[in-house]
Amino acid sequence: MQDTDRFNPAELIAVELQIPSQRIAATIDLFEQGNTVPFIARYRKEVTGNLDEVQIRAIQERQSYLIELEERRRVILEAIAQQGKLTDELARQIRTSTTKAVLEDLYLPYKPKRRTRATIALERGLLPLAEQILSQPTQLDVVQAAMPFVQPDQEVPDIEAAYAGARDIVAERISERAEVRALVRETYLSSGVLVSTVDTKAVEGPTKYEQYYNYREPVASVPSHRFLAIRRGEREEALKVSIEVDGEALIGRILRVVGTQSDSPLAQQLHLAATDAYKRLIAPSVETEVRAELKVRADAEAVAIFASNLRNLLLASPLGEKSVLGIDPGLRTGCKCAAVDATGKLLGHTTIYPLQGDRQAEKAGRDFFQFTLRHDPQAVAVGNGTGGRETETFSRRILKDNDLGDLPVVLVNEAGASVYSASDIAREEFPDLDLTIRGAISIARRLQDPLAELVKIDPKSIGVGQYQHDVHQPLLQRKLDEVVESCVNHVGVQLNTASVSLLRYVSGIGPSLAKKIVQHREQNGAFSNRQALLKVPGLGPKTFEQAAGFLRLRGSPHPLDDSAVHPERYSLVERMAADLGVELSRLVGDPPLVDQIDLNRYQGDGVGLPTLRDILEELKKPGRDPRQTLEPTHFREDVVSLTDLKPGMELRGVVTNVTAFGAFVDVGVKQDGLVHISKLSDRFIKDPH
Repeated sequence: MQDTDRFNPAELIAVELQIPSQRIAATIDLFEQGNTVPFIARYRKEVTGNLDEVQIRAIQERQSYLIELEERRRVILEAIAQQGKLTDELARQIRTSTTKAVLEDLYLPYKPKRRTRATIALERGLLPLAEQILSQPTQLDVVQAAMPFVQPDQEVPDIEAAYAGARDIVAERISERAEVRALVRETYLSSGVLVSTVDTKAVEGPTKYEQYYNYREPVASVPSHRFLAIRRGEREEALKVSIEVDGEALIGRILRVVGTQSDSPLAQQLHLAATDAYKRLIAPSVETEVRAELKVRADAEAVAIFASNLRNLLLASPLGEKSVLGIDPGLRTGCKCAAVDATGKLLGHTTIYPLQGDRQAEKAGRDFFQFTLRHDPQAVAVGNGTGGRETETFSRRILKDNDLGDLPVVLVNEAGASVYSASDIAREEFPDLDLTIRGAISIARRLQDPLAELVKIDPKSIGVGQYQHDVHQPLLQRKLDEVVESCVNHVGVQLNTASVSLLRYVSGIGPSLAKKIVQHREQNGAFSNRQALLKVPGLGPKTFEQAAGFLRLRGSPHPLDDSAVHPERYSLVERMAADLGVELSRLVGDPPLVDQIDLNRYQGDGVGLPTLRDILEELKKPGRDPRQTLEPTHFREDVVSLTDLKPGMELRGVVTNVTAFGAFVDVGVKQDGLVHISKLSDRFIKDPH
């Protein structure tokens, strides 16, 4: 039962996101045509009014929510109509509700119920007495009013039993009123206090949750990390958690809603019924709802932090297409060394033992120097795990002693490398290699291009989150996939060298088509131009439209194939070159020449200034990498473990993880240090990011 006059997602979203409804309607239309978020954000700026990717994803999320809401609305309207209880006013309230909570409150009185105290009272014929309590007459004989309902054979032996049953009916009626539930819910959210105490039945002595043994904080302001910590403590039976409100004041407000009359002989009966409704029927369910809402809010904040950290890691500065020697440090099993060429192809591997005494270290030095000479890398990447700092120091010393001191040695974050080493992807790439050698290869490739290597690992294994196991896992997975997709398309992908893991995140492609692209490349050789993509089985015009602009082809005969200029705009750029009287190949990469282009001449036919400016930026620096240039961090050589730290030291470090309460920093001592939010600056900081 679709009410098209009232259900207008664009209008509703416009109010929530403060974006003109025309832009939202246009964006929704683009989604319905099968366009992806990266494609819309990059190549349909004129249609959306230049909305950015964050705004477009917000529209997509709200549209999905409203579609689900509308489907639930339709089901509820049909269910109440079938009962013959759908009045015009109720239908109006249902059709104009904008949240699932309000919708379910309106439906509550009409939901099929299990057998309750109220239904038993109804079976005993106590409804008329209950209606008298609700109507609050000012003149009534309380005893005479109840006498007709005293029926011992119906388990109503006296007047008090009659009123008790009638109050059960009244309590259920009150608890099912949408405005009452909304009042209680709003009070819990705005004035409630989250309280946690130690669970003395399950806990003996101190635990890691000791700070929450006698803890109180307003529901409205409790930070996400504290709520998730308290919730985990409750789950592990260390804490007992509740939400406190002023119940008596709330009952008074409920009575005003239902219409109590102070001069009615039945005022006390209504007060008792309202108290019972609140304590037995409303408060427990509303507290559960509010705690669920707090969980949703905390999950959203925690996932946002996780996503931000992941984005920073994925977009970390790459070394670029240079040969690298990767080292996976190990104390007992030795350090695995792997040399890869500029494209990441394995050239050779060996194992050295620099951390097992002087004799072994001397031999390790000779072996490391010979391995370096053989493969002539342009940088050395050392994993930052156990033994990482010692291995870094060893590598620098050997290179310096052999006149190779200019060769950069970079400590690389190896989080998740072991997960990659044991994965199906690693086994497919290197079926005959030991896990630790695969790890060294991954470390080398991470220095070359963090994004291309990290996409092979489940983002949850990279370790940049806060309470990642406590948040709603489908939400976490969806958000992290969105971040990876966003980063991959932001940077762009070299079509002829990209792995399946990288290609699957390109706009419009996905896992299945990524495999087909790689198979086609292996069977038929490198793609000669972007149009050759259409020869891949299953890749049609729509997918080509979505993906082509994010795929790069170095060495293609067409100079724009290695840029972010979309093929649909090639003819436009060719016209620009012709108007300047130069070949297209001459225009690409010549900033002074590009600056001569008059953009006003090329507006029209769906092309506006936002797209034209993007095209000019690409023409100046075709295929440019938006990531910053790599600047390796040099840790203090005299600080390699926690015991080396002294008060007052100043250390350089790398921020590895940002949380709601501060930032974790790697200063080269194996364990990251926490800079609390209160110490991040000499001024007040609300958000560590």
